[in-house]
This record gives sequence, C-alpha cells and structure tokens, in this order.
Amino acid sequence: MNVLELGTRNLMRNPRRTTVTALSLAVGFAAIALFAGYTATVYESLKAQAIYGELLGHLTIARPAYFDASRQDPAKFLLGSAQVQGISALVKTEFPGAVVAPRLGLSGLLSNGRASGIFVAESLDPELMRVLRGPRARASGALDEGSPQGVTLARGLAQSLELRDGSDGSVMVSTVRGQANASDVQIIDTFSTGNVATNDKFMFVPLPLAQSLMDAEGQADRVTVLLPDGVDLDDAKRRASAAFAGVGETLAVERWQDLSVFYAQVKALFDRVFAFLLSIVLVIVAMSVANAMSMNVIERTREIGSLRAMGLRRSGVVRMFVAEALVLVVAGCLLGAMLAAVITACVNRIGITYIPPNATEEVPLIIGFDLVKATLGALALACIGVLASLFPARRAAAQPIVTSLAHV
Repeated sequence: MNVLELGTRNLMRNPRRTTVTALSLAVGFAAIALFAGYTATVYESLKAQAIYGELLGHLTIARPAYFDASRQDPAKFLLGSAQVQGISALVKTEFPGAVVAPRLGLSGLLSNGRASGIFVAESLDPELMRVLRGPRARASGALDEGSPQGVTLARGLAQSLELRDGSDGSVMVSTVRGQANASDVQIIDTFSTGNVATNDKFMFVPLPLAQSLMDAEGQADRVTVLLPDGVDLDDAKRRASAAFAGVGETLAVERWQDLSVFYAQVKALFDRVFAFLLSIVLVIVAMSVANAMSMNVIERTREIGSLRAMGLRRSGVVRMFVAEALVLVVAGCLLGAMLAAVITACVNRIGITYIPPNATEEVPLIIGFDLVKATLGALALACIGVLASLFPARRAAAQPIVTSLAHV
C-alpha cells in the first residue's frame, strides 16, 4: 500500500474533521480562483480599451522628444511628410498586414457661437480610425471620410455646449508657430469616452482638418501601428527599433502598455490585492492543516508507537502525515475549483453590472479564469499545507517509543 493511499484511509477515520478542514481549504482556493478570474477579465477589458478604445494600437512611433521632453514647442517632435511616408513603408515591409496610422494631437477652444469650452482632440484618417477600432469599429464616435469638417464630441463636452448631431460649431487652435487659427466644424456624432476625466473635453478630428488648423500639412506627431495577430510585442519593438536605426532614423518605439498609464496602475493595484488575499488564505490554510494534523497525532500516539516498535523509521512517520496533509490540500483545491466554477457560471449568467471608479457607464461583472494564478495558488496551498504538517509530524516521530505506547 503506497503512502498516499494510506494517508487517504487515515483521513477517513475522522470524516467530520477532514470535511471541515477540506471545506476551509476549498473556500480559500475558490476565493483565490474567483479573484484571479475577475482580474483576468478586467485586464483583458483594459487591454482592449487601450488598444482599440483609446486607439493606441500595439506600437507608437515618434521622435524621442514626444515621449520625454516638454511639448511646449510642437515643432520639436513633428514628423515631416516624407518621414511619415518612410515610417509607413518600413513598418509595412517589416510587418506585412500591419495598419499604420499617422496621428496629430491638438487642443484649443470649441464654440457654439454663444459659449466656448476647452477641448483636447486626436486626429487621424477616418478610414484608418475604423480599422484601428477593430472589434469596436461600429461604436459611436467614428469619423466620416465624406465629412471633411465633421468632428465627433465626447458627450460631456457636447452637453456643456448644448451641441448635438448636426450642430455647427467653430474651433480655434494655435499653429505650430504659435499663431491663432480657426475653422468651422460640424458635429456628426457624440460618444462616451468611458472616463470622467476626459468625457467633458475630448473630441476626434479628421487628420487633414487638424493639419490645416495647425499649419502642419502632411505632418504628424506620431504614428500608430496595429500589428497582425500573433506578433510578439517585445520582438516587434526590437525589430522596428533596429529597422529605423538601420536607415539612420532616430525614433522611439513604445508598446501600448508603456503608454496606457491607467492600465499599468490598475494592474499593479490588483496584483498587490491578489498577493494580499493569497497571504491571508495561506495563513488560514496553515492553521487549519496544523490543527488537523496535531489532533491526528494526539489521537494516534499509541498507534505511532506500535508502528515504531514494528520497525517504522521516524522518516516514515513524517512521510505518513505529510501524505495526509497533501491529500487534504488536493481534495480542498478540487472542491474549491468546483465551487469557483459554480459561482462563476451563476455570476456570469445573472448579468450583474457596476460602475468602475472614474468611469461614466456601467459595465458587466464578468468572471473569467486565470490558469497561471489559479495554478500558483494551488501550489502555494500545497506547499504551505505540507510545511504546516511537518511540525506535528516531526514531534510525533521524535517521541520515544515507550512513551508513545504508554499514552492514554
């Protein structure tokens, strides 16, 4: 009879204690798996929002000054028309099937003829904007290639100036040389940015209109790249940087993770919460397993003495109790996995919604599955369970045989 089978039979001697301990382990593992699954869904949602919602794409190419230096002088980081075309050609050669979209940011005043408000805008080609949106191509806020003066406004900005679809307005901005420039625009759509901080000031502008307003014909401040599926971002960044260096271009290449500050902050927070939750569960598991093993040692002291008298080594006693702890943890994790699966299915089916911090709209509460963190949690529980069983097991093994046999 192997040691695991023997450990299972020993645990069945006191089914009530074994069940209670296994349930405590199951609840702890379920909590770890559920939180890990929820954070995995949040990460995927934030990733999609950054790549397709914020239109960051996978890579952003610009002059180093665009990422590092002050932007008080736009002329320092603008890319010339020939440079933009060269970047596009090189990227498409290096990554066939990639989408390359020149971008130009601008800010200024938007007026409805009676009142004005500050706006911050992104400009790009309407057709490329639709491609960059990927699965969100049909979402509101898209520009129209048939409306060269058409802009789309965040709903907060539109409401503050009482503008709606079809309304006319005017924008005023500073050119790259610091002069004032203005143009009439038409509001063709409104949308929600999903963020309180930008919903009252953001807008999209066609790239040719932005270039005309800023007196930067054919120029852009950066180029956004949407890579084909299956391309590793770190490898793509290295290849793009090497390609630009090879043709003598001093350009910086950044991944979407490097530019999405909100994603980085949320991920860092949730990773710390997961570590804190895991540490709490590990403490509970250690106490539960140590208590169960200690009670087993006390109840089976004379049995341990008899086994030792029959020739069982001290290491054999330790292995026996460690095997019991391991079987207990594995059973608890399996029960926890089933519990987590049931709760996940129920929550996802109910359709719970909530408003995240700093958001403007409700989002569904979806729990996914994170295999890496669930496996990490199970291994941590197994290790802490085995370690917690070592102390009572070693104490039982170290007790003299005569004393064990005389135990009442």
